[in-house]
Amino acid sequence: MKLSDLNVQIYADGAVIDDMIKAKDSGVVKGFTTNPSLMKKAGVKDYVSFAKEALAKVTGLPISFEVFGDDFETMEKEAKKISSLGENVFVKIPITNTKGESSVPLIKKLSAEGIKVNATAVFTIKQVKDVLAVLKPNSTNIVSIFAGRLADTGIDPIPTMTEAAKLCHESGNAMLLWASCREVYNIFEADKCGADIITCTAPVIAKLNLIGISPEERSLQTVQGFNKDVKALGFSIL
Repeated sequence: MKLSDLNVQIYADGAVIDDMIKAKDSGVVKGFTTNPSLMKKAGVKDYVSFAKEALAKVTGLPISFEVFGDDFETMEKEAKKISSLGENVFVKIPITNTKGESSVPLIKKLSAEGIKVNATAVFTIKQVKDVLAVLKPNSTNIVSIFAGRLADTGIDPIPTMTEAAKLCHESGNAMLLWASCREVYNIFEADKCGADIITCTAPVIAKLNLIGISPEERSLQTVQGFNKDVKALGFSIL
């Protein structure tokens, strides 16, 4: 199987501008997502400056920026400011705030005003249904299910993703995104589930060139890697 055989689109997940440029230049990446944790890791100091630079460097491709607020009034103001930065901007709204209060009423309001929403931190089919029920007809949005984090709890994410894909496609108002990708194989799983998008971090994207390598060749490469490290250690067992 080749990436070109798949329907799912790969988005780069991160907040390092240089990595975003490399991802765009690869021709494989079709969009971008960011979040507060990734911005913290990347050392971003000014949200708006970062967002404007990112948009300038990856112009033409969809990109999602997340609100920082925890109360819905602040979220709404931030969403409008973020959305105004570009036509290709999706605004990430967590499905709840830190108190567990639903963001669905805010998502409904933003969608009605023409803002492209990326409902994020979604884990359940109920949350998917709640979001889809309030999106403006004929609008373009994203529902991001954290499949990787769901798997971290010991739950198989495949049934949830498969059902969510069906619901999103029936609604016609949202694309399903497989978030928290852990490995290259997740891309093929996401495609099989019917997901429209999968977000991949720079380390996962760097492994895409391994697709198509035979198990035998990969075995040899692994042994050669061990041998290289043995020589670097500079000592022996005997």
